[in-house]
Amino acid sequence: MATIHPSSVVDPAAKLGEGVVIGPFCVVGPDVSLGDGCELISHAVVAGRTTIGPKARIFPFASIGHQPQDLKFKGEPSTLTIGANCTIREGVTMNPGTEGGGLATIVGDNCTFLANAHVAHDCIVGNSVIFSNNVMLAGHCKVGDFAIIGGGAAVHQFCRIGAHAFIGGLSGVENDVIPYGIAIGNRAHLAGLNIVGLKRRGFDREVIHDIRRAYRLLFADEGTLQERVEDVATEFAQRETVHEILAFIREGGNRSICTPRDAHEG
Repeated sequence: MATIHPSSVVDPAAKLGEGVVIGPFCVVGPDVSLGDGCELISHAVVAGRTTIGPKARIFPFASIGHQPQDLKFKGEPSTLTIGANCTIREGVTMNPGTEGGGLATIVGDNCTFLANAHVAHDCIVGNSVIFSNNVMLAGHCKVGDFAIIGGGAAVHQFCRIGAHAFIGGLSGVENDVIPYGIAIGNRAHLAGLNIVGLKRRGFDREVIHDIRRAYRLLFADEGTLQERVEDVATEFAQRETVHEILAFIREGGNRSICTPRDAHEG
């Protein structure tokens, strides 16, 4: 069922799907489950209570599922779950959850994690997300579908990155970034909308136009943010994409909403 290089150490209790390929000098722990067609290229370690979906590719020196970097962790039975078709490049680290965060770290399908990216404990990462090299995602963060985080960016604990958002390289993100937003800088500020990403994903001109109008109203100078949210909800009652942004703001979290430095950005 699986092809295992003789130099690798794979615990007999590990669950290996059809067509799994484990290259040289890999280590796979007893509570690991690898889906059909997974490939560990070489020198990769998968430990802990880790489940990886079909057709994942894990490159050399990745460390997946070792105990979280949280000093409060006491060995509780937490998990790491990674979806299908994920690419995990050299030196990537991903940790399971902790008791303080729900005992689970979850990564969706079709994600790409480039060299030395880090996913900390208790994070929830959506589908089709891209982390560029050296991205640092701290504990308890949430990243929405199709978000892209540029190289060397650091995301503060408990931050939320909305769906289709783009984080510029080397940014220090300490507040929540709305869906479809772009955040750049250290500390990061909202710098408009991810128009390029929207066009690439097939959003039509009318939808993009409405998102831009809603963005300008949300971050105008008049009134409170709550008042502007309600005004935008009324004006764009039938526009689902706008209501994604409004729902994200209404949901709130542990961090504030990332805002523009200039009300006219975007």
